[in-house]
Amino acid sequence: MKKLLNNKLIKNYLIILIFTNLLEISFRLISQSKVFDVSLLRIFIGLNFVSLLISFILSWTNIKSIKIFNIIIAFIFSIYAFLQLGFNNFIGVYMSFNTTSQLGAVIDYVKEFLSSFLFRFYLIFIPFILLIIYYIFIDKLTEIKLNKKFVLKSHIKYEPGIRTVSTLIILFLLGFMYNETLTIPFMQNELQTVSNEDLFAYPSVPSLVINEFGVIGFGFLDVKSLYVEPTNNYVFNGEENNNISINTDRTFDDTLWNELISNESSNKLNNINNYLINNTISDYNDYTGLFEGKNLIVIMMESVNEIFINKDLYPNFYKLYSEGISFTNNYSPRNSCATGNNEFSAMTGIYSIQNNCTANVYRKNTYPYSIFNLFNNAGYKTMSMHDYTEAYYYRSIIHQNMGSGKYYGVQDLGIPYYNEYKNWASDEDFMKVAMDITLSDTSEPFMLWLTTVSSHQPYVQSSIEGDKYLSITEDTDYPMDLRRYMSKLKTLDNALGILLERLEESNELDDTVIALFGDHYPYGLKDSTINYVLDYDLDDYEREKTPFVIYNSEISPQSIDKYTSYINLTPTIANLFNLNYDPRLYMGYDVLSDDYWNVVTFADGSWKNNLVYYNAGASSVKYYVDDGMSIDEIKNINQIITNKMQMSSNIIKNNYFKYLDESLKELEEEHNVYANVSDDENLGG
Repeated sequence: MKKLLNNKLIKNYLIILIFTNLLEISFRLISQSKVFDVSLLRIFIGLNFVSLLISFILSWTNIKSIKIFNIIIAFIFSIYAFLQLGFNNFIGVYMSFNTTSQLGAVIDYVKEFLSSFLFRFYLIFIPFILLIIYYIFIDKLTEIKLNKKFVLKSHIKYEPGIRTVSTLIILFLLGFMYNETLTIPFMQNELQTVSNEDLFAYPSVPSLVINEFGVIGFGFLDVKSLYVEPTNNYVFNGEENNNISINTDRTFDDTLWNELISNESSNKLNNINNYLINNTISDYNDYTGLFEGKNLIVIMMESVNEIFINKDLYPNFYKLYSEGISFTNNYSPRNSCATGNNEFSAMTGIYSIQNNCTANVYRKNTYPYSIFNLFNNAGYKTMSMHDYTEAYYYRSIIHQNMGSGKYYGVQDLGIPYYNEYKNWASDEDFMKVAMDITLSDTSEPFMLWLTTVSSHQPYVQSSIEGDKYLSITEDTDYPMDLRRYMSKLKTLDNALGILLERLEESNELDDTVIALFGDHYPYGLKDSTINYVLDYDLDDYEREKTPFVIYNSEISPQSIDKYTSYINLTPTIANLFNLNYDPRLYMGYDVLSDDYWNVVTFADGSWKNNLVYYNAGASSVKYYVDDGMSIDEIKNINQIITNKMQMSSNIIKNNYFKYLDESLKELEEEHNVYANVSDDENLGG
């Protein structure tokens, strides 16, 4: 044993192995994941491989270099795990090297980011501290004792060649064993949305990868993903439409689309073609055309959760919520670049790519079937506005390619704004100018998209909007960050009051529909802080719950308890306005349909409804009722969701909708030319 411990390779292998295993177990304990799981065996084998490989490389260096390297790599691993805990707690997803925007968000809100760390997160440094203690107090004593009998070299009588061969053989065996864990039956979870084999090829679901491969394993796989393409595992099993009626009054002539499919040489494009053409066609229903011909104003409200539903503090929003069609189980799942990506998904009805800032990365894509273009095709004047700069999102490009007839940023609007991140423009100023522009000409129906900003974090710092209405909570015991948030909400509520007043003054209120939803919950606030106002449990993604309401002064109030999110906004609005749209081109559905698929999906593939909560990261199920769902039903929903997310990703990466629109138009022109030639020939004959 003494000889073994005095061998540089073996000794260092054991040190790295013990440290990395302690780090992985600590990460699981701190993140409150299941610690002793079958996946721990895969992680242990992987850490053995990494530890031996690093030790083999370092065995050719001196002792001092080995210690310095170990300390550096242990510190890097610890910091990485620490930041992953913080990112997931603060932003709602694990950070990835595939997006730089996450890092930018943390740099801008570093104070809020650090203040959001829970005390237990700092415990992740215990393995690193133990390593330092070992090197300072134990290792030196051990070396002194051993050196009395041995010279500190490689005292197992290995020649360099033998050492190399034996190490490579062990590495090969460990690699083989690790590879087997990806497919061996007892190490697979039948409810897992993406197989371990596919996750190893491309870590498409970070939370699941961390559960199955560990936080260190995810780091290595994430780096690898920068240089490889994701797997394409779409499975059409004929059961996509099980939960939605395909008996429909809507009919489509798919002659051109089928011709496109038969002529298309790209398997990648035809994979999307075949998926969409077989997608659900939802029926007309009692809500179809309810708002036909009316104006539409969509408002994506920054960082709004159900705290905003308060009759006394926020009467204008409460009026809209209580007198409109309110959706009581609406969620705004966070992902990378939550505001921009969620805005993107609401406008297009497709899922963003989880591990990148989709709105920015693919800003040059065009979307002929977006909410703007549906209204453009119906003869509406379309516009979009936001009361901030393009520091985070390239909206002047994104919205133009979405089909917005005109985009107004904060400079275009000419309202006061601040370059320092803690202060934002006032939504009150924003709404005044937005209405000046919109109501200056109402000779044709208009469709307007507004994205607000005043209720954005930070909340821990004093700010103009955060301090302006502190008086509304002065008689409470609320923490100051919560009070500042609620002050900012007051600015937004006042803006809604301005909106209602201006519409009424211009006699446009009855002829205008207002749809409002939150882009995400105020993740600058801790759950414990939010619970000062909202008394329900925020686990199981309940923290992602946000208001969604569709208001018109001429309708009767209605409450809808179906589970929904922003992904359903465009098809729901399209049906309410009886627009000419193909429901198959959206991953969301018309929520007001009698056959609506009552499931809300989160960024990592988790989902829930009134019966079940499926946690994709842990591949586990929580039943809310005794009879719940069968395992086969859950697996079927998992496959449907996986297909939807994968197809959304493929649509975005291939700029598919531009391809589809242009290809169908070309085929139509060819048919028209052929028909005209045939007519001329017949006349000539």
